[in-house]
Amino acid sequence: MRRQIAAIALAFLLPMPGLAEPVLPGLAEPVTQGAEPVAQVVALGVTQGETQNQERHKIGYGLLFTNDLLGDGHDRWRTGSVTSSRLYGPDWQGQAPAQFGALLELRLQGQIVQPANLKVPNAADRPWAGALTAELNSHMQRGSNEILLGGGLAVIGPQTQLDRVQSWLHGLVSAPKVSDVVLNGQVANKIQPLISAEVGRAMTLSDRIELRPFVEARAGDETYLRAGLDLTYGQLAQGGLLVRETVTGQRYRTIQGEATGLTLTAGADIAYVSDSIYLPDSNGYDLADSRRRARVGLRWQGESVAAFYGLTYLGKEFTGQSDSQLTGSLQLQLRF
Repeated sequence: MRRQIAAIALAFLLPMPGLAEPVLPGLAEPVTQGAEPVAQVVALGVTQGETQNQERHKIGYGLLFTNDLLGDGHDRWRTGSVTSSRLYGPDWQGQAPAQFGALLELRLQGQIVQPANLKVPNAADRPWAGALTAELNSHMQRGSNEILLGGGLAVIGPQTQLDRVQSWLHGLVSAPKVSDVVLNGQVANKIQPLISAEVGRAMTLSDRIELRPFVEARAGDETYLRAGLDLTYGQLAQGGLLVRETVTGQRYRTIQGEATGLTLTAGADIAYVSDSIYLPDSNGYDLADSRRRARVGLRWQGESVAAFYGLTYLGKEFTGQSDSQLTGSLQLQLRF
């Protein structure tokens, strides 16, 4: 059963043969306007008439790879994740439609969190945990307000087989392997429903500068309320669609606009977290009063190639955490 779950997880996170999608982390398939319709997504009570009689088809794709080895070079805490998004809706018109459910995002993520010491962990450090999440989100735009509403499931624990995946990857690069002591204390198997929402308001300060305050809420694997700001300097935010990765808050591109060149992104947010499966109360973990993040990124887009690198500061998440950390995020897109 565990091997079957792992196989299903890899099938979701990696593009499938025959779909003209990339096989390397961060590599996204081209977005083709007017592509052949795929099977109608039946979810959230949406009918074909609500999408103005346009058949829903795949209009976007994005894949973001995040790892602390791309940041501060350590292997600890929020150590790594891979997040994949597939967008389905009517032909893209430069912004999300106003109707709920007209533009749907299927988001899949694999994530590993761990203690700082993979051999003999400090008793006060966080436990090892592997998580696979699948979410279906609806993106809408009402005036200047960008809205996301969605829900899904989080599969957590040894059943994900992510402990074996990490051991295999560490073996490939001769990195320290996780000890049995650490894995025996990992977060137990759980399947947790989750819901999430975000509302952001894009404010254009000039033809190159956009400021976007946002609020976000989530309940499920972690329950929190967050507020923050995103700043974009450049033109690559115009005409496309960016979605927010949950660990770092970096916004990665799923639908490209027409502008080319360099764009600088920055952002910061603060969250009140009331509950976290990854830091269970039953084990005596005391969550930090607030969870802080700050991030910068640089995106370059040419005619057929686009790349993004982001660096994120993650503040302490629990009282026993000895320090903050830096993680790096990478996305590469090719368009033919």
